[in-house]
Amino acid sequence: MDESNKHGNPVRAAFQKLLHNKLATVCFVVLILEILLVALAPFIAPYGYEEQDPAHALAPGFWAQWTAVTDPEDSKYNARDQYVPGHILGTDQYGRDTLSRLLYGGRISLMVGFVSTAMGLVAGVICGLLAGYYKRLDNPIMRVMDLLFTFPGILLAMLIIAMLGVNTFNAMLAISIWSIPSFARMVRGKVLQVKEEDYIMATRSLGAQDSRIIFVHILKNCLPVIIVIATMRMATSIISISTLSYLGMGVTPPMPEWGGMIAIGKQYLWDRPSLIFIPGIAVMITVICFNILGDKLRDILDPSLRD
Repeated sequence: MDESNKHGNPVRAAFQKLLHNKLATVCFVVLILEILLVALAPFIAPYGYEEQDPAHALAPGFWAQWTAVTDPEDSKYNARDQYVPGHILGTDQYGRDTLSRLLYGGRISLMVGFVSTAMGLVAGVICGLLAGYYKRLDNPIMRVMDLLFTFPGILLAMLIIAMLGVNTFNAMLAISIWSIPSFARMVRGKVLQVKEEDYIMATRSLGAQDSRIIFVHILKNCLPVIIVIATMRMATSIISISTLSYLGMGVTPPMPEWGGMIAIGKQYLWDRPSLIFIPGIAVMITVICFNILGDKLRDILDPSLRD
């Protein structure tokens, strides 16, 4: 019998243990709030990400302003004071609201992180399962993974984008290809260990098909490793898309993205340093939270991965 089933659902048990760690709980709550904020950006952002206010370009952050406005429907007087929402985090050189662009930019950054990690996960897990289970496929698959590992990750992504063209999908594809070797190598190592377990031998002796053994029994026992790597790769993917956008090879303007916002803000470092600090802090908090969660999940789900 599969040992993972003896003590119930291991993922649920790990989640319960995770919530008992104060630091991990804080990171988890921060990420959930961040995801909710960026998902609801069209409803909570005070302005559109492209909406310009040239009269208040490079404005510092403030909460609101009182201004005299004309009320054409009021015949008693021509003007009255009205409460007008301001730009909480200021504006960029075109008068675009920084808070709105931060929320919409977070949608892009997190979407690219999730999608590219998922794409790399699927391809890498399949390669790792096949390489670990079938000895004849091990050498050719892993040599291809070694070839991908010889390229520095960001340079490999830049090369792929240079060949395919600059757009968001190609950036996601490039980051996912960069992620494949990490998933494949770790899953292969786990498969080599799991496939020698007694219950796998017994299942094989009962005539179970290889596909069932691989994708039902072995994959189930690889889930802890996969979850740990995926969580940490999320942080890497977010840094990667931010780096690519900063270099002009990721998300194309006028779509906002945290790395692209930093690239724009560097031109106004001394006038409005907040244009760099605000998206930079968003990237930093997100990456730190994913890394801490991945580290805690590593300790909980797979003690063999501890340093």
